[in-house]
Amino acid sequence: MSQIALSDTGRLSLSGVLDYRTGTALREQGKKLLEHSAAEHILVDCAAIEKSSSVGIALLLAFMRDAQRLNKTLSIVNLSQDMQKIARVSELMPVLQIRN
Repeated sequence: MSQIALSDTGRLSLSGVLDYRTGTALREQGKKLLEHSAAEHILVDCAAIEKSSSVGIALLLAFMRDAQRLNKTLSIVNLSQDMQKIARVSELMPVLQIRN
């Protein structure tokens, strides 16, 4: 089961499997969470993602667009090696705001 949650401090946690079956629901839930968050900076934590297809990267990009539209900053932590490989192949590593 995939989940998304946002803490009061602006930590957006993704967990489970991110693929074509879960992507649409996570996208809608994440968008609503970002819109209702008072946090100025969003930290997307990917540590609990079990497996991801390119859908996971698409979600991160969508959340980045949402944050920009809402005048919030966003960074990503704990991106798995598999997701980093997808981002590299797609030439998206420079676009993603990944923090170590």
